[in-house]
Amino acid sequence: MTETTSWNDVRIAFKKIWGYDNFRPPQGEIIRSILEGRDALIVLPTGGGKSICFQLPALLQTGLTLVISPLVALMENQVQELRDRNLPAALLHSQLTPQQRRHTLQALENQELRLLYLSPETLLSAPVWERLSQPHLKINGLILDEAHCLVQWGDTFRPAYRRLGAVRPTLLKSKPPGSQIPIAAFTATADPSAQDTISQVLQLQHPQAFLISPYRQNLNLDVQIVWTPRGRRQKMLQFIQARNRQSGLVYVRSRRDGEELAQWFGERGYATTAYHAGLSSQERREIEQSWLSGKTQFVVCTCAFGMGINKPDVRWVVHFQPPQLLSEYIQEVGRGGRDGKPADALTLISEPTGWLNSEDKQKRQFFVDQMRSQYQDAQRLVKKLPEHGNVAAVSQQFRQGEVALALLHSAEQLEWQDPFHYHKHPSSDSRALVNLSSHQVQVQKLMTQYLTTRQCRWQFLLKAFGFKKEAMGLKCGHCDNCRK
Repeated sequence: MTETTSWNDVRIAFKKIWGYDNFRPPQGEIIRSILEGRDALIVLPTGGGKSICFQLPALLQTGLTLVISPLVALMENQVQELRDRNLPAALLHSQLTPQQRRHTLQALENQELRLLYLSPETLLSAPVWERLSQPHLKINGLILDEAHCLVQWGDTFRPAYRRLGAVRPTLLKSKPPGSQIPIAAFTATADPSAQDTISQVLQLQHPQAFLISPYRQNLNLDVQIVWTPRGRRQKMLQFIQARNRQSGLVYVRSRRDGEELAQWFGERGYATTAYHAGLSSQERREIEQSWLSGKTQFVVCTCAFGMGINKPDVRWVVHFQPPQLLSEYIQEVGRGGRDGKPADALTLISEPTGWLNSEDKQKRQFFVDQMRSQYQDAQRLVKKLPEHGNVAAVSQQFRQGEVALALLHSAEQLEWQDPFHYHKHPSSDSRALVNLSSHQVQVQKLMTQYLTTRQCRWQFLLKAFGFKKEAMGLKCGHCDNCRK
């Protein structure tokens, strides 16, 4: 706790801003830890009230808290909620108009903000970094929201994540002596290996860990085999028809699948829409509002939908195709039943051999091939990269340069001297990338094991995410395997 903030002040502010009398465990402990300026790693199930845990401390302190967030939609939702309460929060992302951007940078310059939401890429862009590095700008803390994205995307898809560990030490060099910038990483899903990666990449210092089991007694898990592409659609339709007017979500793995399926539903009289990262900010906002208000029964969406959107009465979630990763799955099913009432999560899969219905097998193979190709490109690049250099120059010279640097960092063959300059180990070995690629394939296999397991599904998930004690002897009684 800060000298000027008592726990009573915290409770009063919580009641005044959000209208609640009491924190849900472990919200109070997390808020206390952040106010005390400690590093923290927080694994809290979807719907556990993560955002309040960092928003409240930020609003109680003078200075700025940076919230590093993966998706524009997620930032927009959280900032809009804060602005609706007249709280000093803003966001920066690539889709803002020049005028909106100037306005936010001016507010930053004038120290009018308490919370600034931005992506890793925006954080590390020259105009933003220059302002954040000014000695007079007090930075209270760094929050990494949806920290599992660092693990899922940091190697190949969003390589800027791999540079975040150099942010704190570099910013502190420009701040007055004695300044501190604690870091807190929040996620709903991180197994022990992902927790280690997050801690190592962010260079967390003796982090206080808050690890809450993802088990939800009200969430009924079900995996069903479908024998043909047509059968998959029919099974889904029957499932939704049986839940007439109940609010839900249909998850697909690609933009194209989403658009085709939304059209198919439209032909059958369902007013639904495809939601994906290719839509404009306004289009996304309209779809979200229509769904949140109950005008639209369900949305056909990619993984871009749902992070940070709070709708308690989601009664069902369908995975039209299974996700690649278990962490994605548990995030997405966790959007059901946040109000504590029963919710059903159905995942449709092709029959195990893939002979009759090869959809899932082909999709899985496509992602594995794509990943291997990126690793092979990086392997070829390793020898060409200079031993010292900066990201901008490498990206300009080599098409996959930034990805190669991220992969080398992941393979512990490279260090970031600051977020823009690297030092490659003289003994850098491209074979380390082969091991990295094999590890990623193993991570994807875990999802297949879950889909084909005959044990209690919740027991499998708890074991996979490191909650072995809670998993011991568990028979949930409400997944398809237990019900059999």
